[in-house]
Amino acid sequence: MRLVRQNGKSAGKAKKRALLALAALGVGAVVSGCAADAGAGREQGAPAAHGQQPRLAPPAQALREYAQRLRASQAARAAAAKRWGLAKPPLAAPAGPAAKPRLTTRKGFEVRGQAELPPVFTTVPTKDKVVFLTVDDGAEKDPAFLRMMSDLKIPYTAFLSDYLVKEDYGYFKRMRDHGVALNNHTLNHRYLPALSYEAQRREICGMQDVIERRYGKRPELFRPPYGNYNRDTLRAARSCGVKAVPLWASEGFADHMEWREWDKDLHPGDIILTHFRGREDWKGTMPDMVRTVLKTVTDRGYAVARLEDYL
Repeated sequence: MRLVRQNGKSAGKAKKRALLALAALGVGAVVSGCAADAGAGREQGAPAAHGQQPRLAPPAQALREYAQRLRASQAARAAAAKRWGLAKPPLAAPAGPAAKPRLTTRKGFEVRGQAELPPVFTTVPTKDKVVFLTVDDGAEKDPAFLRMMSDLKIPYTAFLSDYLVKEDYGYFKRMRDHGVALNNHTLNHRYLPALSYEAQRREICGMQDVIERRYGKRPELFRPPYGNYNRDTLRAARSCGVKAVPLWASEGFADHMEWREWDKDLHPGDIILTHFRGREDWKGTMPDMVRTVLKTVTDRGYAVARLEDYL
């Protein structure tokens, strides 16, 4: 009898340890009522009333609440996708990395003395199956675009030019208030390599000043108009506080995608470019562009992540 009692105690302890481990790791999301009662529920007090779930120990309760929030978030995402005409809900991006990847200039994109200048890249080094959406200039100020991106909870980064933004600074303030990072695309969208160093510096530093004054934060990211730059561009950008120069690997339009890479495909960490444009320039609207981009991204198994979380 002593041997049987000892084995029973050991089995009970092992079962309890296993339940706690499952709860801590998030594996036991479907803890049954009887398991909760046997392993933890009785320790919390009286049994639950008829029709109620049993009271759980704190780790299991936290796990249950997380699962409930996750289901609610997925349901809301699916409903938003349906409202905006998407065949599939966008995939949710993972949390950004704790250790940011080291950024280097893409081969062939270097200028003389590149090691001392902000890196120029089209893809962020990551193994996560994520891409990054960036929107340039500020010409079209479509309120439906703001609603759609907020409703779907799709992160994106804006690169702004003052000659277009100044028509309605408030539109981009609403964007900023929804967590969108506003970055530098120069004052007047000039072809920078044709300008002197001082003229380039006025274009870049001037836009830094505008964004800081209007929106409260000096940008660290800069994208040269048309993707064209020279050594003076990067020197001027560095002097204005720019840390990195993201270009793009593909471009989204209202009715199609265009590709920089030969395989015409997405890759982990790719940056997607699009513009603030509407029917005057495209065969569609900004929401049409979002649908095209998200269909491409989702069909290929990618999620849109926040660029700043990886830089």
